[in-house]
Amino acid sequence: MLKCGWNCSYGKYRIIACFLGALILFAPVAGNASDYIIGESDVLKIDVYGHDDLSSVARVSGNGMINFPLLGQVRVAGLTVSEVSLRLSTMLADGYIVSPQVSVFIKEFRSQKAVIMGEVVKPGLYELKGRTSFLELVSIAGGLTRDAGETAIVKRKARGNSGEEKIATIDLKRLIEEGDTSLDVPVLEGDSIYISKAGLIYVTGEVKRPDSYKLDDDTSVIKAITMAGGFTDKASASRVKIIRKVDGEEVVLDDVNMDDPVFNGDVIVIPESFF
Repeated sequence: MLKCGWNCSYGKYRIIACFLGALILFAPVAGNASDYIIGESDVLKIDVYGHDDLSSVARVSGNGMINFPLLGQVRVAGLTVSEVSLRLSTMLADGYIVSPQVSVFIKEFRSQKAVIMGEVVKPGLYELKGRTSFLELVSIAGGLTRDAGETAIVKRKARGNSGEEKIATIDLKRLIEEGDTSLDVPVLEGDSIYISKAGLIYVTGEVKRPDSYKLDDDTSVIKAITMAGGFTDKASASRVKIIRKVDGEEVVLDDVNMDDPVFNGDVIVIPESFF
């Protein structure tokens, strides 16, 4: 795992997200993505092995049906590609063809939309052009902001008419910094994604780069000072203070140790030496 603070990670987040997003954007779309849910206006290419006369191209109608040779109207909306293949195989096997092998591909994807909000450069509603991954959508939305936190929340409506909503959490640190691409989940129609805001600390006074910095799980006073470029020649390292809000009131903490943890909203003050 890379040893750098979140302020360092921010630049890496933007670079890696844009790089992976570009790879996905320019890769061929997988027309037979097994987890893609078929809906109105999708165009399906259906092949039946050994029966070229049954191969066809069909657009899903407004009532979720396609017209297929021998079978007539078949409902496919709400099913995945593999489920449509199984349904057609089962129906053809019922008195038409012995052991039919049916392949279904998405020839044209309908217009789907998902929302991404929170700490991205351009939050909003976006069209999904075919199979779209989480990182691709982040890239389309301009990448993560400087204040992006460690998690993304994905809300997804359950299939069917139950009205239930599934919620999943994506660990952005594992996905982007550690390269765990299993977390780069596909984005589906109607998904709502929220990128959390990171905790921030502030380092001011006699440091080389006074500024706000992202709060990591293990951020200590010395780590925060290091992120801020270290002490200047005028710094009094023995008189570091922390200004912290406690129950809505500011409290000044003296006698700070370099290994003390810091918390969201802390202001670390490095005073000037008297000598």
